[in-house]
Amino acid sequence: MIVLVINCGSSSLKYQVLDMQDANNYSLLAKGLVERIGLEMGEVTHRPAGKDKVVIDKPVPDHTEGIKSVLELLTDPKCGVLKSLNEIQAVGHRVAHGGELFPESCLIDDKVIEGIESLCELAPLHNPANLLGIRAVKTLLPAVPQVAVFDTSFHQTMPDYAYMYAIPYECYENYRIRRYGFHGTSHKFVAQKACEFLGMDINNSKIVTCHLGNGGSVTAVLNGKSVDTSMGFTPVEGVVMGTRCGNIDAGVVTYIQEKEHLDVSGITSFLNKKSGFLGVSGVSSDCRDIVNARDGGNYRAGLALNMFFHSVRKYIGAYSAVMGGLDVIVFTGGIGENDAEAREEICRTLGYLGVEFDSAANDGVRGEDKLLSKPTSKVKVLTLTTNEELVIARDTMHLVRG
Repeated sequence: MIVLVINCGSSSLKYQVLDMQDANNYSLLAKGLVERIGLEMGEVTHRPAGKDKVVIDKPVPDHTEGIKSVLELLTDPKCGVLKSLNEIQAVGHRVAHGGELFPESCLIDDKVIEGIESLCELAPLHNPANLLGIRAVKTLLPAVPQVAVFDTSFHQTMPDYAYMYAIPYECYENYRIRRYGFHGTSHKFVAQKACEFLGMDINNSKIVTCHLGNGGSVTAVLNGKSVDTSMGFTPVEGVVMGTRCGNIDAGVVTYIQEKEHLDVSGITSFLNKKSGFLGVSGVSSDCRDIVNARDGGNYRAGLALNMFFHSVRKYIGAYSAVMGGLDVIVFTGGIGENDAEAREEICRTLGYLGVEFDSAANDGVRGEDKLLSKPTSKVKVLTLTTNEELVIARDTMHLVRG
């Protein structure tokens, strides 16, 4: 089954085309990115397997035109990978927020679209963009079944005492305010991959997965199920991130609002776009820039990094307590897969848990699957590449095949 996977942002879309024979037998035919949608000039980058990369600068006024450009490239005589669009048998979409309406992936129909729309207020930056992709495919490929795969679904197994906030219960009843968690497809994928890598039974495992990038989250995965996660009602909560503050005293929020004369939109932007690495360092939201600034003597850059390492360490310790022990720590995401210093610093104080980190094995590791703990380590430490698109393709294939 040939599956087109689409991940739409507000002004961009990523895609992959996979030929799925079954869950573990597949091939990547092409992948790419459409950027600067809605601006005067957009950019389309297409990477077909076994062929040269294609980069095209062209106006992309909306997501429908963006997906149309992708479909044209996929069937292009020179750089295409399909003879015709009829070969696409299903389209899978990443959808950020499924709330409690969607505890698992599902086939998309009008009722599902209405449900995703109703959750836009919970994910105002993401769900509307995801809907644009769904509607664009509905226009361009009306006969092809579509599947929605939700970032939040994996975390629907959390117990109520882990996902509830200690505010009046009516806020949950009336507004569904609770912890939802995100990056679910990535946490699910690397937890399963870790068990395969180590030859462990996922149904008898205690794993902490650390998806660390510009956005980051940590999840406690007990016997294959999410039982707690660091992101909450929104992706602001949790560890220090590129531009998000992570955990903060709610009293600080109202205090800043008053002092800076900020309305709701203003404080939302403050916490989501002006905080984290960027806010503390004053340099950048990118971890690589922060490291360079720190190495050049910038105190605030070093402070931002130490705050980040400290915040991840705290979650690993907390989640080992939640699960009653720990077997594996997994690092993934842009920082988790590529930043050797971050992995070592986070693990530096975890000897009490039984972590014996192997600095030599960790040194220089970027974007590969590798064991980073010593053979005698009670707790195994891994860096694993994630593949959220594959999770989406697998769910899409299973649902369309029925």
